[in-house]
Amino acid sequence: MTTNLLDFDLDGLIGFCGQLGEKRFRATQLFRWIHQRGVSDFDGMSDLAVALRTKLKGCAHVQALPVISEHVSADGTVKWLFDVGGGNAVESVFIPEDDRGTLCVSSQAGCAVGCRFCSTGHQGFSRNLTTGEIVAQLWFAEHALRARFGSSSRIITNVVMMGMGEPLQNYAALVPALRVMLDDHGYGLSRRRVTVSTSGVVPMMDRLSQDCPVALAVSLHAPSDALRDYLVPINRKYPIQELLEACHRYLEHAPRDFITFEYCMLDGVNDQIEHAHQLIELVKPSIGRAIHCKFNLIPFNPFPASGLKRSSQAQVAIFAKVLSEAGIVTTVRKTRGDDIDAACGQLAGDVQDRTRVVERMAKQRTIVLKQVT
Repeated sequence: MTTNLLDFDLDGLIGFCGQLGEKRFRATQLFRWIHQRGVSDFDGMSDLAVALRTKLKGCAHVQALPVISEHVSADGTVKWLFDVGGGNAVESVFIPEDDRGTLCVSSQAGCAVGCRFCSTGHQGFSRNLTTGEIVAQLWFAEHALRARFGSSSRIITNVVMMGMGEPLQNYAALVPALRVMLDDHGYGLSRRRVTVSTSGVVPMMDRLSQDCPVALAVSLHAPSDALRDYLVPINRKYPIQELLEACHRYLEHAPRDFITFEYCMLDGVNDQIEHAHQLIELVKPSIGRAIHCKFNLIPFNPFPASGLKRSSQAQVAIFAKVLSEAGIVTTVRKTRGDDIDAACGQLAGDVQDRTRVVERMAKQRTIVLKQVT
């Protein structure tokens, strides 16, 4: 069996080439061919020695993920469904804007966190993706879009690890993938333009701050432990105060001087004015340290199994106004790609669940919501 070179960051590829008796600069050349030029055929890598190309053909390959489907939204958003084997498929989404092109990347087949408002979580969890499977989403999207638009320059300017899965629960594969994205010989993205979104895996937040600090987004979604326990079950392990302390620690190393808090607006659940005031007290407490942050309010994208509804535009506007008047930078996320189920919280793919999610969520439904609001 040959090795997929998409599994390596540059240091890993240098080690692999070293085993073949090749010098460091050859690995750098190879890395550029793969990531900057999108070449997967070793014969096409013209400045590599013939002897090296022959070695590579015998022990390595550059393997993209098979594309099951592609859907293009009326607003230009593109969603791909990739086959990752074993009956599992994951989704990636490209979101074009005037000043940027953002790719939303998946890190797991499914998700074990089980947030109430997330379609992926309702499918359960099958497995972690490999580094190569994470990188392959960017590799395919970048070079497919360049070919489509006839461009030799970068199409994807930002990457957000906000697709299927909890990235920090796949840490060992995530960090090398991030390093490929950041490497000047790869995609050359700024640390400010690569964002990891987490539901709040506190120990891994601390590790990321040391190993590969990039922009951080935290899925908060509630101002109290009781409500967040219900909406984001991982809160039972890492409650809000622990999460906020981890955010303070992360900011000491982060490429941005703020944390983004994501907040999905759920009608009658977490969208009342009193919830906004509770959030203000959380991040700008009357006693204790304020946390430099911004809030990104996300219109909920309903799906039948959730039993939840989207907050009205008027209520979202009122909520945003309360936060803004308290001096907190607050934005409302545009809904993009909802006509192709590519909007936030809608990515589902196909997952061979190993976690009995239907049974677990059925038990959760016995919780009376009034007890946690």
